[in-house]
Amino acid sequence: MKGLKYQMKSVLRDKFCLMTFLLPILVAVALNFMGSIDMSSLGELHFGVLENDLSPQTITWLERYGPVTAYGTQEELTDAINEPSTNVICVRADGDSLKTAISGDELDIFQQAAVTLPALYERREAAAQAEIQTLERPDILESVQGIFIPAILIVAMFMGCTFNAMNIISEKEDGVAFVNEILPMTPSQYILQKVVVGFLFGSLSSIVTACICFRLSWQNFGLMLALIVLSSFVAALIGLFIGRFSEGLMSGVVYIKIVMLLFLAIPLVCALIGVSGPLTVICNIVPSQPAFDGILALSAGSMGTAVKDVGILAIHCIAWFGLYVLLSVSDFCCLRVGH
Repeated sequence: MKGLKYQMKSVLRDKFCLMTFLLPILVAVALNFMGSIDMSSLGELHFGVLENDLSPQTITWLERYGPVTAYGTQEELTDAINEPSTNVICVRADGDSLKTAISGDELDIFQQAAVTLPALYERREAAAQAEIQTLERPDILESVQGIFIPAILIVAMFMGCTFNAMNIISEKEDGVAFVNEILPMTPSQYILQKVVVGFLFGSLSSIVTACICFRLSWQNFGLMLALIVLSSFVAALIGLFIGRFSEGLMSGVVYIKIVMLLFLAIPLVCALIGVSGPLTVICNIVPSQPAFDGILALSAGSMGTAVKDVGILAIHCIAWFGLYVLLSVSDFCCLRVGH
């Protein structure tokens, strides 16, 4: 128990570990906050005109398509058009028609609107007789959130890998690892002491992130909790392997980046290209794939797929834990024989 308290204090003093713990939560909050922002105004047309240049009827017609701002001088209007942060379209009278001007750095949709506007104005009477159907505006963040939220949860679930790896590497560099070798501590005690830290912090970060991102029923929340617990446990074990085989801080950071890249890249690629068949079995070798697939399944209401992914993660837990126990027992026996 004292060893666990020491590990907890060590983690709380490590700014890198604290940042890793808080990052998924902050990103989840930001993503939900962005989803509540109305971004429809970003796609609106904005027109700039000179005072007393256009008739009131023309101004009223332009206001059907976007806000109109009147400027007192040509210099003010030119400055508004050339401002990089705006997409203002200059509209001037050209006899019975209109002419437009833009700076050229606008998005394609605004450039096309500037080209089309004079012809649309000439046919305004015929356009007024056309039947208009207003469609529901799609949520531009909905498709992004469908992939982004599971990716955030994957980072939170597998952050125990970073916790444990950095903890073991720092002990190696500080000489604490040599002290651990002579302490009356069994392999099971050492594994418990190291796994629990990354497991608890990874689980806690994942649960908070899931509560922010999802509104699940109790049944679905139970499956989500199972995915979180199993994924965090696997990540904590993989962190032990990284810490074990890393010779120093730099090599450890490289290994962590490679593992996190695999954890994120493989599930995202599988989701985007729709992997199926034997290739799915190969992808499930990476533990983040069943976790990612289970989260997507819960979002879509597919309980059967989520249960299957929980089973795959359970197999991962048994396999990784068994392998690390064998290596630890082997080292322990060699150490005793050497003494």
